[in-house]
Amino acid sequence: MRPFSTLKRTLIAAGALAVIAAPSAAEDLTVAGIVFQQDQFFRTIQMGMNAAAEAAGATMLEGNSGSQPEKEISLIDTYIARGVDAIVISPVSAVASIPALKRAKDNGIHVVTYNSTIEDESIPVSYLNSSQRDLGNTTGQMAAAFIENELGGSAKIATLGFKALLPEISADRVDGFIEEAEKGGEIEIVSQQDAWLAEDAVRVAGDVITANPDIDIIYAANEGGTVGAVQAVRNAGKQGEIFVFGVDGTEQLVSFLLDGDNVLQGVTAQQPFVMGEMAVNNAIAAARGEEVEKTVIVPVLGLSRTDEAGVRDFQEYLKSLN
Repeated sequence: MRPFSTLKRTLIAAGALAVIAAPSAAEDLTVAGIVFQQDQFFRTIQMGMNAAAEAAGATMLEGNSGSQPEKEISLIDTYIARGVDAIVISPVSAVASIPALKRAKDNGIHVVTYNSTIEDESIPVSYLNSSQRDLGNTTGQMAAAFIENELGGSAKIATLGFKALLPEISADRVDGFIEEAEKGGEIEIVSQQDAWLAEDAVRVAGDVITANPDIDIIYAANEGGTVGAVQAVRNAGKQGEIFVFGVDGTEQLVSFLLDGDNVLQGVTAQQPFVMGEMAVNNAIAAARGEEVEKTVIVPVLGLSRTDEAGVRDFQEYLKSLN
């Protein structure tokens, strides 16, 4: 796990390069930024998008598809009709999102994808993401150490993914976690469910706990699932008996890591502000006729309850974005 101070320097450098790469005269450009749900991860991405557009003098339009393919199509068609120069989007579907984005490209609009992308690689000029496998692996490494040192080398584990929403990404995160967690000893996967919104995850994780009261660990593959899993453990009064590991680094999750109830043990944070900032800068650069990187991997960061200083450093970093 890389120390936060080291990664922070990396991110600052990445952000600086992204700003330098942005065209200096983009006042005539309009960029549409589309998210697919309204949680802190995507709100922070939108902050990064807005910061990049403001720095470049471009107009930024915001859209939220609400994970609904029909709404996504409607937003894209609206932006095509408005004649935007670029669309920056986390597509709802690797396949179903293709036709609308192809229409955008055919109308001369530059498409940049982030967080998720589409199977037709000819459409996006650039794709920015964290390594999905790294997100799972890094949290799995923390879980392996916990299983070995705190659980006596064995654990019953339940997972919460989002296979119905983004099957490939969900599989990478869940499988990556299991791949590393099993290095900590003998593990048994007792339940694998889908729940990526916090309100759904509370219910699903609660049902899993009821059906498997002797589980040791719940792993959730995104922010909403992690929040819901923590709350479900609290609702069941299982603090100190069931432990949660997850993905994403938000202010709420950081506060859970610092909470004395000892439920959330570790998460792997993405860098949504940097991702949103670089995505818009690439969109602006492409719209100005400049070459951009086809694939950009934004580094991830493991945050563990055992490294309170690192968690607090990251908390201060998050506050600095507001």
